[in-house]
Amino acid sequence: MTDLAARLDAAIRLATEAGALALRMRPAPGAATAKLKGAQDWLTEADGAVEAFLARELAALFPEDGFQGEETGKAKPGALRWVVDPIDGTSNYARGAARWCVSLGLIENRTPLLGVLVAPALGETFAARRGHGATLNGTPVRAAETQDPKRAMIEIGWSPRMPDTVFQGIVARAMAAGCMVRAGGSGAMGLADVAAGRIDAYIEAHINLWDVAGVLPILAEAGAVVSPFMAGPGPDAGDAIMASAPGIFDVVSEIASFNG
Repeated sequence: MTDLAARLDAAIRLATEAGALALRMRPAPGAATAKLKGAQDWLTEADGAVEAFLARELAALFPEDGFQGEETGKAKPGALRWVVDPIDGTSNYARGAARWCVSLGLIENRTPLLGVLVAPALGETFAARRGHGATLNGTPVRAAETQDPKRAMIEIGWSPRMPDTVFQGIVARAMAAGCMVRAGGSGAMGLADVAAGRIDAYIEAHINLWDVAGVLPILAEAGAVVSPFMAGPGPDAGDAIMASAPGIFDVVSEIASFNG
């Protein structure tokens, strides 16, 4: 039987070490010091260094497991697969800001088993194992109990893979519902904030597997309601995602009408 407890302990340790590596390499505050892979799609030297570190260490600990990283793709097959975003929130990281994280998730086929997010500049570690709850720095977290959208705060992620009108429509519907809107530059951190009850929903019209693999178990264990990302094209080609506090899920579903 797969020892998920040992894998979670290892994931927390390795993501913490990877976060420390990235923190040492973080640029000073100012104009971004990074390459652009595409529109607002940043790449730094640290992305490659962190991913290489995690790939090497996970292979040594769990040689039977597969590995997929944002920068290397599906580098190694396996019944269980580690999915890594070495730095989620690179646009923030490249400017010396604090809102970014190392994201590490373990999936089996289309089932998320465990996840870890380490945000070293914020001093935060989110972790979850299927059936065992979600924590922030070791303390259990739950999605908010918000019932009224006029009291809700929603983060909306922008994706260059979708027309701007899609993003603008989501923002307009959120504001019309009375929600406070924000954007923080890290999909994984925004989704983790839903799990922790810091915000009430996160919506993005297109996001990739490595952005969400680490946080999906955290959301599930924290009681958030999440769109079926893993059931559709998400694991292979990316897809829309919506995560919400249960009490406003119906309203958030209307706001996130990705065809509107």
